[in-house]
Amino acid sequence: MKIGIYGVSRWCVALAIWFLTGTSTALGGPTAPDLVIGQVAPLSGVLASTGRQMVVGGRIYFDWINDRGGVHGAKLRQVVMDDGYEVEKSVQQTRSLLAQPDVVALFGFAGTANVARLLSEGVLAQGGAALVAPYTGGEPLRSPFNPWIFHVRAGYADEAEHLVQHLVTLGVKRIGVMYQDDAFGHAGRMGVEAALTKRNLELAVSASYARNTDEVSAAVNAIRHSDAQAVVMISINKPTAAFIKRYREAGGRAQLYNISVVDPNELVALAGLKNAQGLGISQVVPYPYTANLSVIREYHELLKKYAPGEAVNYTSFEQFLGAKVLVEGLRRAGPRPTRSRVVAALESMQAYDLGGIEIHYAPDQRVGSRYVEVTLIGSSGKLLK
Repeated sequence: MKIGIYGVSRWCVALAIWFLTGTSTALGGPTAPDLVIGQVAPLSGVLASTGRQMVVGGRIYFDWINDRGGVHGAKLRQVVMDDGYEVEKSVQQTRSLLAQPDVVALFGFAGTANVARLLSEGVLAQGGAALVAPYTGGEPLRSPFNPWIFHVRAGYADEAEHLVQHLVTLGVKRIGVMYQDDAFGHAGRMGVEAALTKRNLELAVSASYARNTDEVSAAVNAIRHSDAQAVVMISINKPTAAFIKRYREAGGRAQLYNISVVDPNELVALAGLKNAQGLGISQVVPYPYTANLSVIREYHELLKKYAPGEAVNYTSFEQFLGAKVLVEGLRRAGPRPTRSRVVAALESMQAYDLGGIEIHYAPDQRVGSRYVEVTLIGSSGKLLK
């Protein structure tokens, strides 16, 4: 099935039809009950393009597994609900999913604040299901330890440390932060501060914007009037693009960086190539555009087969990796797995090779990878290593 770039409502209708018709075709005769995977994703609102890519990344692998007979004879059924990146909707929809006994695991949620609320309100503990590959690097989801969340990506603290190290190596010491005023933004800002403190440095400037808006004028003014040589942005697509555009047009000259949650294609489209060129972006999975690892080749092949027309990007690749992790957990959990058996199976993956990328879990370890590298938006708008 092709998922094009529709309006949100039109795309959601197409997605709903696919969920109802495309994931569990009977093969004739008795079959094992479907293994239902619950996903809450931002298919509308400021993070809609990211949410769509998240769903596609998981879906292409689940479809491939189903075409090969499923897991222990059971087909995978990916049930997706749209939270619009709203915390309250995330909680409500997760409760709804977990109330369904056939949901064996959760997959690929987005938002530090959203997932943190699931922990603080005990939603995950009460439901007893693993949440695999959430699209967030927030430290509150990693420390203190909780047994429910299996991270595929490095944390924001890892990204901040890598970016600060990169800048200091280049001789840049006056580093500021532009961040979203919520748990996500605060987690990233604290990561930058910790990395600076480690090097006996302080923030040159700190400015925020409100969640679920792209109103960044105050942040632009604060940072433009500072002496920052570089600015690390802890922000999502639309406010990031708004900041870049307004800051550059106002004469701001600091080097700009963002952590891994942004889509470079959307930034170029919204901010303009002239403004976005040179933006550095930290990444938490290997560069997916060059098929130099077997798992990247597999991703390219399945993307072309099951989502023709969809472009290669970091978000769908990250969720593709997460889908491989979850499916391996389901395999290890055996026929007709329970939620608790899936959790135990996932934590047994102490050095699991996804195809050139290793994931490490354990009974007391849920952060599967610490991988970070820096990429750059080049003169053509393409992302370069």
